[in-house]
Amino acid sequence: MQCFFNGTLLISVLPPLLVTEFIFGFLGNGLALWIFCFHMKPWKSSTVLLFNLAMADFLLNVALPLRASYYISGIKWIFGNALCNICLFMLALNRSGSAFFLMAIAVDRYMRVVHPHHRINSLSVSKAFLGALGLWLLTISMTAHILSLKPANSTYCESFMVDTLPKDDMIWHKFAFLFSFYMPLIVILYCTVHIIIHLRGRQLAQHAKIKKALFFISVVVLVFSICFLPSNITQLLIWIKKTSVAHKNSSEICSALEDLTTTFYITICLTYLNSALDPVVYYFSSPAFKNICRKALHLSQADTVESTEKKTRETGSQSLSQL
Repeated sequence: MQCFFNGTLLISVLPPLLVTEFIFGFLGNGLALWIFCFHMKPWKSSTVLLFNLAMADFLLNVALPLRASYYISGIKWIFGNALCNICLFMLALNRSGSAFFLMAIAVDRYMRVVHPHHRINSLSVSKAFLGALGLWLLTISMTAHILSLKPANSTYCESFMVDTLPKDDMIWHKFAFLFSFYMPLIVILYCTVHIIIHLRGRQLAQHAKIKKALFFISVVVLVFSICFLPSNITQLLIWIKKTSVAHKNSSEICSALEDLTTTFYITICLTYLNSALDPVVYYFSSPAFKNICRKALHLSQADTVESTEKKTRETGSQSLSQL
């Protein structure tokens, strides 16, 4: 038996959240793609990762209006089962793809700071694209099963349902959800900690260029945590709660899990916030992107301010040029 909830809170909270995420995500990633495609020349391997992250976020915007319509209609899906599965697949693709590309960006910065002379830092753009393709194939392989999910009913469009009895066909779905968060989380934290240790060990933490490297990796960690941590914690709480009430009948189980499930549906929508926040990662990724962005928005150029400050600082060592 599957649990169904009236979702009064979801109907009032999620539509404005989804619409806001769509507007900022569409504008931010649209601007980012425009900069990457027409103004960022020549590309580097790190640019390839940022471009693919922007593509993952931009594709999410195809599904968000449909998702907002679903909640505005009172949790009633009116577009058919096939489009429901496609929509859920796009959401999961973005969720996993964004996490993997944020992980790859953290690894790229780690290699450039901690191992500046490693040959992977001189990786060609074509090979970087092959690596990005590998991440896309991994993401698709972990989320393609959603395209074949059978809906609970003709008007309910959810990939995460509370079942009073365990279902074998949801094991992979739950594994993919956990893996696509905890694996990138471990890697990102590892990279961040070792970057900090490395820079402190060399007593470089106060150098301006080093501060930018630390700030950038901190932005990656912050965006990742804000977007993906709440839903994963809530999902774990649901599974723990479900285990504790497993001896009860179906109606009691559904009643006991209603508040947590409502919280989970809200937090899962926070994962789509990464589409709106990732442009912050692009902005701090390089001075070139920052200056192009500021020029497009008719703001003062960042390099002008930095050049003035640079006159008051001592010249850094040549070994920092890799950062």
